[in-house]
Amino acid sequence: MFWRITSYLKLAAAYIRLNLKAHLEYRGAFITQVIAMVLNNLVWVTFWMLFFQRFPVLRGWTVQDVITLWALAASGFGLAHAICGNALRISGLIVRGQLDVWMLYPRTLLPHLLLGKMSATSWGDLLFGYGVYLFFVKPDALHLAMFTALTISSAGVYIGFNVMAGSLSFYIGNSEGLTQQWRNAMLTFSTYPATLFEGWVKLLLYTLIPAGFVTYLPIEALRQFSLIHTILAVAGAIAVLSVGAGVFYHGLRLYSSGNLMEMRG
Repeated sequence: MFWRITSYLKLAAAYIRLNLKAHLEYRGAFITQVIAMVLNNLVWVTFWMLFFQRFPVLRGWTVQDVITLWALAASGFGLAHAICGNALRISGLIVRGQLDVWMLYPRTLLPHLLLGKMSATSWGDLLFGYGVYLFFVKPDALHLAMFTALTISSAGVYIGFNVMAGSLSFYIGNSEGLTQQWRNAMLTFSTYPATLFEGWVKLLLYTLIPAGFVTYLPIEALRQFSLIHTILAVAGAIAVLSVGAGVFYHGLRLYSSGNLMEMRG
């Protein structure tokens, strides 16, 4: 087991290095996309800061809690797709029969598929998340270490969720529109305070739209420095990843080759 984990970590490192080199061939475009995403996220944080100037507390949440929420959501999303950019493209790849080329690799299909692309804008999300957390929250070393661990956990939730959402195309044909709507719902709920939601909506946020594992449990872990909330967040990430992989490989049995001849540079 240790050997397998080490092997896949080396594989991920190799893909990250190659994908980053490919993006840096067009350095200006890459930097522009990163900066644009940072500025886009700053607009939303500015909105919340203005909101809390008028209403200092929102059902027990302060502006620092909301900034931490955005930092977790952005850094988790950024880490997930800076490494596994193809998680956002699975539905289209299935519909167009473009999984064929990935099936030729000697190892398990899904890791190669996910690692095969890098999202340039996701680096902006990642930098933004850590930047605002360090600048506004000013955490001590232990909180920063916990934030880093929870960023990885949140990234796992995003990856598993996007694999699951993209895999709908195995079952219902072209689901790109539905997948995008489902993904947008996940992003929206991940960036609003949990205190705004009650009743059956909260149940939804730990099942169909697992935003609770992206930000809500991690926020409580950071606010209370709680090991229990951290363990629950990590367990949720593992569960979402497992369900996503299970749905993908089950749906793969229904996949019809696109009969394409493709070469990856």
